[in-house]
Amino acid sequence: MKNKIWLSSPHMGGTEMKYVQEAYDTNWIAPLGPNVNGFEQDLIDYTGVEAASVLSSGTAAIHLALILLGVKQGDEVICSTFTFSASANPIVYQGAVPVFVDSEGETWNMCPDLLEKAIKDRISKGKQPKAIILVHLYGMPSKMDEIMAISLKYNIPVIEDAAEALGSRYNEKSMGIFGELGVYSFNGNKIITTSGGGALVSNKPEYCEKAIFLATQARDIAPHYQHSTIGYNYRMSNVVAGIGRGQMEVLDKRVASRRSNHAYYEKQLSSEDIKFLPEPEGFFSNRWLTCVLTASFEQREKVRLALADENIEARPLWKPMHKQPVFEKYPKYVNGVSEELFQKGLCLPSGSNLTKEDLDCVIQIIKNNLNA
Repeated sequence: MKNKIWLSSPHMGGTEMKYVQEAYDTNWIAPLGPNVNGFEQDLIDYTGVEAASVLSSGTAAIHLALILLGVKQGDEVICSTFTFSASANPIVYQGAVPVFVDSEGETWNMCPDLLEKAIKDRISKGKQPKAIILVHLYGMPSKMDEIMAISLKYNIPVIEDAAEALGSRYNEKSMGIFGELGVYSFNGNKIITTSGGGALVSNKPEYCEKAIFLATQARDIAPHYQHSTIGYNYRMSNVVAGIGRGQMEVLDKRVASRRSNHAYYEKQLSSEDIKFLPEPEGFFSNRWLTCVLTASFEQREKVRLALADENIEARPLWKPMHKQPVFEKYPKYVNGVSEELFQKGLCLPSGSNLTKEDLDCVIQIIKNNLNA
């Protein structure tokens, strides 16, 4: 069998083991220690945010963000429908109601016009949404000026799900620092990885302090174990954080590699049958995944299956949350954009460790199947 070409595989930078070894040598094998503090400071320095808390996953970060904003059973939370289920699952963890809002075609992210329509309609029904979970999909920033203006107008805080967008910028500001709270993911397929992990960031340090308290089982200050609040086991370990510290040292290189992959694909494949998502003025995408739109569902499947036959991983764009069996009963405000993207869109292999031979192999198979 041919060597597999992955969609987005981990890519080590070389210094990760230095930090991991220090954790072993000093016996800091715990969810605290110098690497945890150092990784948080690295994120602060890189993004310009005021505070950061590194956690066990991006999903945990979203869950804590909702708790910090006071989301409780029966509350409504607006969420991008065009995303991975981890964006929406924590809403249900809290017993709250996800309200899904569709995308616009320029960035594929939450449509500001539809967002405002949804807010007005929920308010007219006696439900003031408690939060907005906004996703920066595939590394492309959302329309932040419009969305933050709506957030301010209706006094609804924004949680930025920037799980896919570390290294992306909007008007030269890092994604994840516009909203009340921001979330990053360091899952194995992300632009940098700690194998598994995430972070919660905010320009209000008190949020991150409370997040750390909740993430370490909400233990009160006492000589014994005492708890006045329900807590969670969500803190990142010092060993895992060491991997993150090494990865932060190569983040800009990883962004450059992924953007280079995207540019190469676009130069070789752009046609009537293959469309790419352009970068609007003022937007800087890390191009975590290079995504294309084909002419039809049938064409997308033909290309995807041809790649699979050659042991190459490619994946349809996200199936919208409002079309998922587990979420289909919840309120939704849709315009058809995300459903069309799902039908026609494909994520191509995009890892920063792909070779030119890998890219050329993918490109040739796509060309062969478009011309067949």
